Amino acid sequence: METTQQHTIMKEEPVISIRGLHKTFGNLKVLKGIDFNLFKGENVAVLGKSGSGKSVLIKIIVGLLKPDKGDVFVLGKQVDKLDRAELDTLRLRIGFSFQNSALYDSMNVYQNLAFPLTMNVKNQSKKDIDDAVNEVLDAVGLKDKINQMPSDLSGGQRKRIGIARTLILKPEIMLYDEPTSGLDPITSAEIIELINEVQQKYNTSSVIITHDLTCAKNTGNRIAMLFGGKFIKDGKFEDVFESDEEHIKGFYNYNFIQ
Repeated sequence: METTQQHTIMKEEPVISIRGLHKTFGNLKVLKGIDFNLFKGENVAVLGKSGSGKSVLIKIIVGLLKPDKGDVFVLGKQVDKLDRAELDTLRLRIGFSFQNSALYDSMNVYQNLAFPLTMNVKNQSKKDIDDAVNEVLDAVGLKDKINQMPSDLSGGQRKRIGIARTLILKPEIMLYDEPTSGLDPITSAEIIELINEVQQKYNTSSVIITHDLTCAKNTGNRIAMLFGGKFIKDGKFEDVFESDEEHIKGFYNYNFIQ
C-alpha cells in the first residue's frame, strides 16, 4: 500500500481497538497485556509461532472467548459487555474465515452460501439469494462449482468457498485464521491474491492470522509480530524483519521466502 494511503488510514478511528488484553488458561498465560489497532481498509497480518495466542486473539475479537482483563472494541462496541443479541448483531458485520473452511458437508456449495442469508436476512426473495450467491462465487472464481458438494472440492476450493460464505453478508471486517495452512505453494498464492482482491473490491478491514511469511508479506499493509504473549514489533514487513531482535530473526530464518 502506498504511504499516502496508509497515512489516510491511520487518521481514522480504528475499527478494532484493543488495550491491555490478558488471557490465561489454567496456569498458561497466553496473552499478556497486548495493545492492537486495526484501521478501516487495512490488512494487518498477525505473525507468530503455533501456540503464540494468534487464534485466541481473533476468538476474543468475535466474542467466542472473554478476556480476563483489558478492553476490546470492535466497530465501536465493547465486545465483552454485549448481551447475546447484541453480539449476534455485531458478528453479522464480521466475516470469520475458519482454518478448516467450516463448510456443511451435507449441503452443496449453493446451499452453504445461501444458508447465512436465509438465517440472518429477512424478506429475501429467491432471486435476491441467487444473485448474492452468484456474486460471491464470481468474486472467488468458482461459479462453476455451485452444485458441487464440499467433498468434491480441493482444499484450495474449500478455502475459497469458505471465504465466499463470509462475504455474502458483506462484512466490514474480515478475520482470516491461517488462510494458507495445508495448501501447496500455487494454491497458497491464489488464496493470497484472493485476500487482496477482497480488500480492494469490498473495502474490508482484515486481520490475517498466519505463521506463513509469504502470506504475511503479500497481504499485510502492516505486520504485527506476536511472541511470548505480547506484540514485540509492528510495522511494514521490511521494517519488522530488519530488526536484530533475536526472536524475530529466529522466526524469519525458520521460514523460507521465495
